[in-house]
Amino acid sequence: MIEIFAYAFGIMYTPGPFNLLSLHAGLNGHRYSTLRFCFGGASSMLLLFLIFGYTGAWFVKPEYQLFISCVGSFYIAYLAYKIAFNKINLSTTAKANKTIQDSKLGFKAGFIMQFLNPKSFIAILPIVTVQFPATQVTGGSILIWSLILSGFAFGAPSSYLLMGTCLGRFIDNPRYFYIFNRGMALLLLYVAGDIAYTHFYLKLI
Repeated sequence: MIEIFAYAFGIMYTPGPFNLLSLHAGLNGHRYSTLRFCFGGASSMLLLFLIFGYTGAWFVKPEYQLFISCVGSFYIAYLAYKIAFNKINLSTTAKANKTIQDSKLGFKAGFIMQFLNPKSFIAILPIVTVQFPATQVTGGSILIWSLILSGFAFGAPSSYLLMGTCLGRFIDNPRYFYIFNRGMALLLLYVAGDIAYTHFYLKLI
């Protein structure tokens, strides 16, 4: 059982597109909507855990993984573009703009992004195909473990959101936000490129 927790914690809490977006949102003060974003991601993970837990690895055919990796990498690159050219406004009139921006990073966005995130499959498949059978997790136990592990999927981006919120309180110069946004965009582009190369190109050739 400890091995399942250790693997899930290690893979879910490392920097990835979902966690990086949560960090970015926290830095920009988008706390409440991003909690819905995190919940959407956790719900997506719960659904994937249940699907793969009860169907096994045969459900995930190689061609499906290639398609998801391709679409996911383009989606992450698109988000990187949006972040890189996001307008920063720290004046007192920025609350209205912030509310509009918050609506873009809600439950639906989190659910879709996590579903298109190849890291989700990297996290889930070894657990449901290797660790669950090794520890006799079957039947109703799969539901219980899926709920527990999807809690990890909520806690990981939420912790990044908290870190971003704490950092954002000490930053009052728009220049720093511009620099951070560009840095986050580059990191997301790197993640998108790595996904496209490792999970699409190398498996295609």
